[in-house]
Amino acid sequence: MRKTLIALLFAAALPTVAMAMPEGQGPMGPMDGPRHGAQMHDHGKGPYSQLDLSREQREQIRKIMGEQMHERKQLVDKYLEKLSPADQKAMKDEMAARHQKAEAEVRALLKPDQQQKFDAIQKKQAERKAEWAEFKAWKAQQPQKAQ
Repeated sequence: MRKTLIALLFAAALPTVAMAMPEGQGPMGPMDGPRHGAQMHDHGKGPYSQLDLSREQREQIRKIMGEQMHERKQLVDKYLEKLSPADQKAMKDEMAARHQKAEAEVRALLKPDQQQKFDAIQKKQAERKAEWAEFKAWKAQQPQKAQ
């Protein structure tokens, strides 16, 4: 069960890692051939930029991808709930540590002005996350007040 969950989590994290991979010369040579996803990068426009999609198609694809991401999160949560509380905490802590490490590596690649923008974005995301947690706590209390 643990191996399945770990494999599932790695599979869920792979797209994030792939998008964070820098283009250009890597340790194994140039990484810009068709086997290395050059068509996916296309100057940051995404994998569907070469399809000449209409606005409606882009919106529908965005909706489908959002639903898929949400379903993947629900699936991970379903298996995460089956772990013991200690294992759940250990896994969440490890995932958070890896996320922080990746953010630090990305920030190190940026120029000083980009780092300032990156820091501002990070701060805004942290504020939104705190607001969301506060909202969820408030919403959890609402049924209790009605009783």
